[in-house]
Formats: sequence, C-alpha cells, structure tokens
Amino acid sequence: MGIEETLNRARSGLARLDPVAAYAASQDEATFIVDTRPEFQRREAGEIAGAIVIERNHLEWRLDPSSAARIPQAVDANIRWIVLCEGGYSSSLAADSLRQLGLHRSTDVIGGFNAWRAAGLPIVHPESASQPRFGGVSPSS
Repeated sequence: MGIEETLNRARSGLARLDPVAAYAASQDEATFIVDTRPEFQRREAGEIAGAIVIERNHLEWRLDPSSAARIPQAVDANIRWIVLCEGGYSSSLAADSLRQLGLHRSTDVIGGFNAWRAAGLPIVHPESASQPRFGGVSPSS
C-alpha cells in the first residue's frame, strides 16, 4: 500500500474541517487546535494564536490521557483535538493516529496552515516561535 492509499484510508475516518469551521470549533473549551509544524515554518509564516504547539514526533505522547508525558489539557478521550500542519497531509495521518489511541474526536484542518492563512483567519507573528508544550516533562521524553 502506498502513501496515497494510506492517506485516503486515514481521511475516511475523519470528519475533517475547513479552516473557518476549525476556527469556530476552537472557541469551545473542550476543543484545541494543535499546530504540529516545525519551528522554522512557524517562525517564517506565523502562528495561530491560542494553538497548542506540539511537534509531530511527540504528538501521541502529549495528547494520550494515559501517558505520563501528557500535557495538562489531555484530561480524557472526549477532548476534541484539531491537528494542523502546513498543507493538511501529515495532519490527517496524525489525527488518524490519535483516533487509534481512542481519541475519537480528533480531526484535522483541510489544507492546513496554508488554507488557514488564505481564509484570512487570525495569525500572530511573535518575535520568536512558540516552543512545543511538554506537559512538565523534559523535551527529550
């Protein structure tokens, strides 16, 4: 099976959101946008205000409520995680992985950050990119 088939299979189980719907959904206190883009992309293009930054290689450990390395917001499986990457490809695979962990409300943003920016949704340009959230554990965990 190739990557396109893998991606299509992952997306078939997601209720993907366009950027405007993702922004609206993020106003709910049990919903969080998770930005998985690497620091260089966030530094160059900006960030989504209020998004939780977790680079892709730590995602499952930070969002699994049973993980010792979870972030404080990862309290149970009913949290809605809306994953965002640069173009909406790796975020689909990431959201599918979260669903496999039992985080059944996880989804992603169609078109990723590029579509978010094109929709004119809020972006901030901090002096330095936000650091990933580690939930009180060391980044090397």
